[in-house]
Amino acid sequence: MKKILITNDDGIRARGIESLVEALSDLGEIYVVAPNTEKSACGHGITMRTPMIVEEAQIPLATRAWTVTGLPADCVKLGIRMLVEDVDLVVSGTNHGANVGEDCFYSGTVAGGIEGIFSGKPSMAVSICSTDPKHFGASMKIARTLAKRILEEGLEEGIMLNVNIPDLPEEEIRGVRVTQLGHVHYAENFRKEQSGYGDWYYWYNGVAEKLPQHPEADVQAIRDKYITVTPIQFDLTAQAYRKEIESWNIRL
Repeated sequence: MKKILITNDDGIRARGIESLVEALSDLGEIYVVAPNTEKSACGHGITMRTPMIVEEAQIPLATRAWTVTGLPADCVKLGIRMLVEDVDLVVSGTNHGANVGEDCFYSGTVAGGIEGIFSGKPSMAVSICSTDPKHFGASMKIARTLAKRILEEGLEEGIMLNVNIPDLPEEEIRGVRVTQLGHVHYAENFRKEQSGYGDWYYWYNGVAEKLPQHPEADVQAIRDKYITVTPIQFDLTAQAYRKEIESWNIRL
């Protein structure tokens, strides 16, 4: 029987991870290794200088589940190397909030998927485009469809799928598009406050700006009410620019 490892960055008690377990439960044994609290926007951090506490948890339809006092990438590392033998697929999600464009670099959800491909496992990340999602039906269906296909056919090594679903009733979603990463920019600000002890601290806030998008961008497709499937990889090398840098004739 296939073994599916599920993580997220919203924490073990998030509705999204429960919906994902339910969606994939008939495809194999489901193992959940997830942070004990919300870790949104933690990126691809790992825990190195403090021990992580791992405790058993209960999630309906999961074969076994554990909480970790760490980050999503920690959870995937622990899941693959210590808790579950012979993982066949890593799925991260279902996230409460979109992970499109540059947000993928900040996303703990996407990091969970990338950690899977670092470990040589086919992986995908699944997100609903609302921080307070109301509609899980479409996300459950597309997650199951893609997971089944990956388990049967595999993915090219070093590639993962980043999936985003509009928070809409299924009948309002117009279909599925294979996309590229778009562009996301925020009008950012920090609120400065002072504690009762006299220390200054800052609260971050950012409001997404509506930028023009390439017609095949994930951001545009979500605006147009499509589910997006974006193949992404961790190789950040700007191959086309290497010759230009070589022309600098850099010497010590």
